[in-house]
Amino acid sequence: MNPFLPSRPNFQATPIVFLCVLILLVGVLPVRPQAPAAPPESPTPVAPSPEAPAATPGTPETPSDSSHPKPVVSSEAKRELDIQDSGTTFRLRVNLVQVHVTVRDASGKPVENLRKEDFLLYDQGKLQTISTFAIETRQSRQAKAEAAAKTQVEDSDSGKPATTSSVIPDRFVAVVFDDTHFDMSDITNLRVQVGKFLDTIAPTDRIAIFSTSGELTHGYTSDKELLRKTLLGLVPRARFLTSTVACPDVSFYEGNQIINYSNTQIYNADVYDTLQCAFNGDNAQIAAARNMVQSAAQQALLQGETESQYAFSFMQDVIRSLASRPGERVLLLASPGFLLTTAQHIDLSTVVDLANRNSVVINTLDGRGLYTPDLLGDISKPTYNNNALTAGVRASSRTASQEEQAFVLGDLAYGTGGTFFHNSNDLAGGLQLLGAAPEVSYVLGFSPVSPKMDGQFHSLKVTLSDKRKYTIQARRGYLAPKKWKDANEQAKQEIQDAVLSRDEILDFPLQIQTQYFKGDDSSIHLSVVSRLQIQGVHFRKAEGRNFDNLTLATVIFDDNGNFVMGQEKLVTMKLLDTTYEKLSHSGIVVKSTFDVKPGKYMIRQVVRDSEGSQMAARNGAVDIPN
Repeated sequence: MNPFLPSRPNFQATPIVFLCVLILLVGVLPVRPQAPAAPPESPTPVAPSPEAPAATPGTPETPSDSSHPKPVVSSEAKRELDIQDSGTTFRLRVNLVQVHVTVRDASGKPVENLRKEDFLLYDQGKLQTISTFAIETRQSRQAKAEAAAKTQVEDSDSGKPATTSSVIPDRFVAVVFDDTHFDMSDITNLRVQVGKFLDTIAPTDRIAIFSTSGELTHGYTSDKELLRKTLLGLVPRARFLTSTVACPDVSFYEGNQIINYSNTQIYNADVYDTLQCAFNGDNAQIAAARNMVQSAAQQALLQGETESQYAFSFMQDVIRSLASRPGERVLLLASPGFLLTTAQHIDLSTVVDLANRNSVVINTLDGRGLYTPDLLGDISKPTYNNNALTAGVRASSRTASQEEQAFVLGDLAYGTGGTFFHNSNDLAGGLQLLGAAPEVSYVLGFSPVSPKMDGQFHSLKVTLSDKRKYTIQARRGYLAPKKWKDANEQAKQEIQDAVLSRDEILDFPLQIQTQYFKGDDSSIHLSVVSRLQIQGVHFRKAEGRNFDNLTLATVIFDDNGNFVMGQEKLVTMKLLDTTYEKLSHSGIVVKSTFDVKPGKYMIRQVVRDSEGSQMAARNGAVDIPN
């Protein structure tokens, strides 16, 4: 085994795999898996859910409370309306692309009071028409969370909203510390500043803490005290031990310059220093000194590449864990930066591409703060590396190395529409800027003009129409829909994207209510009652009937955004005009039932119709005490 290639840390599978399988396979009966282990946390255990009783074919399901009118259930309607757990076929649909934008002035403060007309949005360089526009504030986020909590009704027939403290999460921030590259002085200060940042997180935020060594992990939570305790374990953990008496002393930067760029100036300086430390300046040993430098350069290059590869690999794992979270996703990387070889820019591009495809913004913070180049090097090492003949070359190498370390942080942030905070000692302010929700942001929506169903990544660019010199933070692109041979697959992907979004979609009216009941055997039955208004649904008229199919995907997440279980139902409609008229007034009511344990849950429901390819999505919450 190569001593310079340590084994990769064990990082468990993400819940997105289960989410795709359990809720997006059309035609599957209500699922009942246990929640999978989500990297790198253990989700709240949930009791297995027995299969909810399927509706009697031809009979709409009705809620137990009286807050909803009963749907039409005449003998004719029973032949026209069918609700069951089944599969369906969909037409292709081009999703509305939404872009969350933050605009900041020269001092870093969010800019308020902008209008739709102030923005220009380009898809693959082509100007798009902004069809939807919204302003998002902390107050509006809180209002949405409170509205979702009001979907819970009392455990009675009153239909009144229950008193609940549930606040659904809509923003997930993975704070990643690069402990393999930090030194002790920088990481100690950073640990204090992160503690201050935790005081600023909103009730709707969920924070996770990771380190690139894999030794420090805490899953997504709003518990600030638990996060602070986790921070106590934050220390430097270099993958390779370095000797304080190494001779020759060749850094990663120097090894890269010697091996990949044939830098004779640095090579000769290292050979000269090696003659002094290993052979007391005996020029007769110059061949041996050259061999030692060549070997040390190879080793330093391999170690440096390995550390960078592990940092990138770990970030990919964190991005995958974020991808399964139902809301805004941010990876905040705190690092002193690190060097890359030319070949490793492919690894960098892979991380950026994965983040963009999963709607993850990477914000980066240079944990060194406002630093000055270290011209003298490590004072713990012998002074032979600072002799008069080679001091200038070594000082130049150290300066270049420290400057280049930050490049990777800038590329990660700018490549994903994130922010790079550097050259400042206000680390607490930087962490708040990068990790906390902005006071004001804007949501731009557009439907691509002449979209290509190629499944490829499309670049986005947002500017201001009056060319004001503000800093704009927005996603750099989106994954275009793929032209599936089987349109069913397209529908599955659309539902998956909508389930994992934090946005409510209202192509047609949808209301949901949540309610729980305790059974005789102490089991808890959670009901999600959905009421769909069909006036805005596009039916296909044929043979005197109105045809359409609706698929309802209902997914349960715990209070920290971990997937718990999901269920899918199909509403098949073949309505006569008279039945259509009646249902237009009463709506269609569908009830989904789950068996759960006490706890706080977030409910995400997505409804999609087959004829018009329209969607509706709503959020709900329920708080079930012990």
